[in-house]
Amino acid sequence: MAPPSASTTGTTVVAGANKRKDDSIRVVDGSGKPEETPVDDYDKFFWTYTEEPHRSRRMAIIKAHPEVTKLCGPEPLTKYLVLAVVSLQTLCAYLLRDVPVFSWRFLLTAYVVGATANQNLFLAIHEISHNLAFRSPEANRLLAIVANLPIGIPYSASFRPYHLTHHKSLGVDGLDTDIPTALEAFFFDSVAGKAFFCTFQIFFYALRPMFVYRVPLTRTHALNVAGQLLFDVVIVKLWGPTALVYLLVSSFLAGSLHPCAGHFIAEHYVFERGSTADAARGKAAATRDPAAASIPVPETYSYYGPLNWLTYNVGLHNEHHDFPAVPWSRLHRVNRLAAEFYDGLPCHRSWVGVLWQFVWDRDVGLWCRVKRSEGGRKVGGGSKVEGGKAEGGEVSGGWKEEELGANEDKVIPGVR
Repeated sequence: MAPPSASTTGTTVVAGANKRKDDSIRVVDGSGKPEETPVDDYDKFFWTYTEEPHRSRRMAIIKAHPEVTKLCGPEPLTKYLVLAVVSLQTLCAYLLRDVPVFSWRFLLTAYVVGATANQNLFLAIHEISHNLAFRSPEANRLLAIVANLPIGIPYSASFRPYHLTHHKSLGVDGLDTDIPTALEAFFFDSVAGKAFFCTFQIFFYALRPMFVYRVPLTRTHALNVAGQLLFDVVIVKLWGPTALVYLLVSSFLAGSLHPCAGHFIAEHYVFERGSTADAARGKAAATRDPAAASIPVPETYSYYGPLNWLTYNVGLHNEHHDFPAVPWSRLHRVNRLAAEFYDGLPCHRSWVGVLWQFVWDRDVGLWCRVKRSEGGRKVGGGSKVEGGKAEGGEVSGGWKEEELGANEDKVIPGVR
């Protein structure tokens, strides 16, 4: 798949200032006074000095189309889809209970049916994390735990605060755990390294947050773990270990070289390239001036292909970040209503093509993420980030707490 470009999208796109060896980038502190900041020798991320694009676009869309706010709110269909897919995976585990793990029947079913189903459940949990299945936050937490069951590993309770922080702190260094660490980017900066990363990316996404920062454990975490352990034990006791292995293999394949797994890469990795972007990098480095590269590099990409039918329309990712309180079933209506805001944005046409290009294209890799050095806010621990704009009851990006689903669970006493 050829990367989108200015000629195909009608939008001129340039890269933000890249940190490079021997460069120092000027940033502006709270007083408005520029100061020199040392740059890591091997930091090649796209550093930007603009705010994340979704808040400003959201405000512009609401001003132009105020009726878009009527699309916010839960989607009742979600709970039925979750129960159907959980039932499907449980049935498959039962039917494969006596089938050898390394047989074509087992592996083909795990890849075609199991991985697709568990990716669907990953994204159901993503949807539910925004309180978009029920109006009650507690009901959403419980449904997420149910959706988690065929995945085999408890993670829904931990995913929620990290994901909501990703929304509120898009690209913020030390907060957005969706961004690879510099260590990952350095070691996997090759064709073989990127292929390894794509094959095992489910483990990177699962483990990376714990190395960036920890969220407090809550009663929801305890219920998530207890419910998952009980489900796994019952599966093994009733149908044997092979049934559980099927669920675990399905989860691994769902986050590996699977067409639906392409969304992990497609959503926020920078696929723009060319002379314009190169010139912007060179100008910023030559002048040491962030203003020289003030036009932001696109940091969120949408995908409008058929795999959205299997993945809760997660491909409409610009629309989702612009309006996180709009459920999956109404994101296309956001796109149609505000078409003038979305038609010119770069987008992907194939998740398989995204994986292929990510591995083979030397200009695309783990370094290709937009980062910010300050701002943002954590969700789930009650901590606010120094320098962030959220104060009191206001939420970063102009969201209401009930729209975001950011009201915090009660922390288990004595657990940090």
